[in-house]
Amino acid sequence: MSTRTATVASRVGLHARPASLFVQAAAATGLPVTVAVGEGVPVDARSILMVMGLGAKHGDQVTLTAEGEGADAALDSLVELVETDHDA
Repeated sequence: MSTRTATVASRVGLHARPASLFVQAAAATGLPVTVAVGEGVPVDARSILMVMGLGAKHGDQVTLTAEGEGADAALDSLVELVETDHDA
């Protein structure tokens, strides 16, 4: 299992468009990916309701995990996505 931490850059946090982009990217990996706020309980990063339910706000640290071949590259891509402001 691979793990990364990232800081949420979007002013609206992981809601609206940023959440949608994140969930689409997580699903596109084809891997089981989870996300948690800090050390909180991880949820399925491929579920828009679960991701938005985390309540991750701008500046929060999130922990991403993935399993399987290509997990490191997938997480690196997801970290870049989380750390980009997609509010525009």
